[in-house]
Amino acid sequence: MEVMGLTSENVIGADLEMWNGSGKIIGLTNDFNNDNLHRGIEPLIFLYSKNIGFNYYIRIDGNAPVNTTLASIESTFKKYSPAYPFEYSFLDEVFAKEYRTETIIGKLSLIFTAIAILISCLGLFGLAAYSAIKRTKEIGVRKVLGASVFNIVTLLSKDFLWLIGIASIIAFPVAWYFMHQWLGDFAYRIDLQWWVFALAGASALVIALLTVSFQAIRAAVANPVESLKTE
Repeated sequence: MEVMGLTSENVIGADLEMWNGSGKIIGLTNDFNNDNLHRGIEPLIFLYSKNIGFNYYIRIDGNAPVNTTLASIESTFKKYSPAYPFEYSFLDEVFAKEYRTETIIGKLSLIFTAIAILISCLGLFGLAAYSAIKRTKEIGVRKVLGASVFNIVTLLSKDFLWLIGIASIIAFPVAWYFMHQWLGDFAYRIDLQWWVFALAGASALVIALLTVSFQAIRAAVANPVESLKTE
C-alpha cells in the first residue's frame, strides 16, 4: 500500500495491474516479516487464483503420526497431479536453514573462546610461576621486613593487570568495529552497549587474577628463610 502511494481509506477497491492481468484489491493486512530477518519488511501481495499454484502450505495435526499424514497428502497430490514429483519440507526446518550460518558462527565462537581462555590461562600460569621464582629473594626480604601476604600477592599481580588493561584498550575498539559490521547485515539488531565491553574486561580481569593468585599466594606464604637460602 505504501509503495503504491495508497492509504488505508482508498486501498480497498483500488485497481491493481500485475504480470498475469488486472484485478482489484479486496483486503489489507498489517505489516509482517515474510522473508529472512537479514532484510526488513518488504511489499507482498496475496493473489487469489484458481489456476496458479506452485507451493501449498498445509497445517497438520501435531498429534497425528507424521508418516501417515504425509502418505495421505502424497496420495491426494498424485491423484490430481500425477505428472509431477511429490516434494515437501517442514516450515520449521526451512526457518532453521535460514539462520544456520549464525548458529554455526555462534557455536564456533564459543568453542574458540573457550580454547583461547584456556591457552591464556596456561600462559599466565607459566608467567606467574616464572616471575615468582625469579623474585624469590625479593619476596623473602619483603616478608622479613614485614610485608603481608596481601602485599606480596598485589606485588606479583600488578604487572599482569597492566598487561590486561593494555590488551583491553587494543581489543575493545577492534571488537566493536567487527561486531558493528556484522550486526549491520541485519534489518533488526541490538545496539552494542558499553557495559558489554565492561563485563568482558571485568571477566578477563577476574580470570587472570584467579590464575595468577595461585602462584602469588604460594610464593607469599613460603618460609622466607627457605627463600633466602636459594641465593
